[in-house]
Amino acid sequence: MSGRGKKAVSKPKSQSWSICAEILELAGNACRDNQKHRISPRHILLAVRTDEEINTLLAEVIISEGGVLPNIHAILVQKTKAPRDESPAKDVHSQEF
Repeated sequence: MSGRGKKAVSKPKSQSWSICAEILELAGNACRDNQKHRISPRHILLAVRTDEEINTLLAEVIISEGGVLPNIHAILVQKTKAPRDESPAKDVHSQEF
């Protein structure tokens, strides 16, 4: 070796092609769900992070301009209350001056 370090091991072309096709298919589905006609980095991020296997493969990858996954903590969501009785309160008399 000429001192340049180790060479990167590449996957066979068929595997990389199938992974790319899978990501593009999922990104196209995310794009269609958002009613858009063009795949953006946001759609690629949503596709990668929602698929379990691809997410583990690309766990340490940062997708530029992708944003973050939408997530609302359960503590912040208000619980639904029972419907109120919208009739006027009983035993309340109007005040006349």
